[in-house]
Amino acid sequence: MAEKTAVLYRMVMPDHLCPFGLKAKALLERNGYRVEDHHLTSREETDAFMARESMSTTPQTYVEGRRIGGYDELRAWFGRPLPGADDTSYRPVIAIFAVAFLVALAVTWAATGRLFAPRTVEWFIAMAMVLLALQKLQDVESFSTMFLNYDLLARRHVGYAYVYPFAEALAGILMIAGALIWIAAPVALFIGTIGAASVIKAVYIDRRELKCACVGGNGNVPLGFVSLTENVMMSLMAVWMGGGLLLS
Repeated sequence: MAEKTAVLYRMVMPDHLCPFGLKAKALLERNGYRVEDHHLTSREETDAFMARESMSTTPQTYVEGRRIGGYDELRAWFGRPLPGADDTSYRPVIAIFAVAFLVALAVTWAATGRLFAPRTVEWFIAMAMVLLALQKLQDVESFSTMFLNYDLLARRHVGYAYVYPFAEALAGILMIAGALIWIAAPVALFIGTIGAASVIKAVYIDRRELKCACVGGNGNVPLGFVSLTENVMMSLMAVWMGGGLLLS
């Protein structure tokens, strides 16, 4: 079988190493190509190459004399295009819940010497709350704008949209610590109940297609099951821990 070869031109300068050039080279090699790697070592050399090839960007990849293009075009050529800016993606939510679950297991192991304990589920939900709040707190302004599209209380009192991520983080942190539950439980129950009602009305009654602000104002997660799950989890956690406080 003939060896597969590709020609790559990428910027490798003393003060700049093109990350997309590195990605393109690695992608070619992972797919079994021997790469003829040409370094563009100065701005002048890069400009001359782009002028000669009538291109405006680097890197540029050629396979069997055919120009494929830059890194994005190369991914598409291999059948793995990058998701578009407006494409729906549940990856951030999956990552948050997966990390929260693994951290909860790690904390359980450190605290009890066991992999699972009665507090593991509590820690998992509380850590998920904190991680979700952190996503919102990265850009509260963008979060509030998206949140105002559907939250019933925020639409009546805009300031609630700015308070929400701080309240979620506070409740989650207190629940992880098992401290001041008389504050954490009512806060979580309040925001969780209003959030669940808002999602049910927007999605299942009004049939609106909206983006969920659950992972911040720049996410592409559709409003619906994920946000409803977040709010129901908060509410159930509040009832569970609040009830435990009353019974103790």
